[in-house]
Amino acid sequence: MLFKANSNEYLANSVIISPTNPRPGEDVKICYNGLLPKSGASCIHAHIGYGFEWQNVQDVHMTQTPSGFEATVTANNHDTLCVAFKDPANNWDNNNGLNYNFNIHQ
Repeated sequence: MLFKANSNEYLANSVIISPTNPRPGEDVKICYNGLLPKSGASCIHAHIGYGFEWQNVQDVHMTQTPSGFEATVTANNHDTLCVAFKDPANNWDNNNGLNYNFNIHQ
C-alpha cells in the first residue's frame, strides 16, 4: 500500500510542500534540503509522478535558495503527488525506496 503523508511528516528529511493540503490544479511548492545537498550536490532535480503507478512522470529542475532547493509544480488530478530527488551524478534520495508521497485533496 502506498503511504501518503501530510507535509510535516517528512520534515526530518528536510522535505516539505506548500500548501500542505494541495488540490488538483493548484501550484505546489516543493522545498528540499535533505541528503543530496547535505552531501554536496549543487544541482537537484525533483522526479515527480502522480498516483500509485507514477503517471505523468517529469523531472523538474530545482532552484537553489538560501534554505535549500525549491520547485513549483501543478497538482495533477490524482490522489497522490509522488516525489524523489536526484543529482547530476545520478545519486537519489527516494526516502529509502518509499519515495515522498503527498495527498492531493479532491
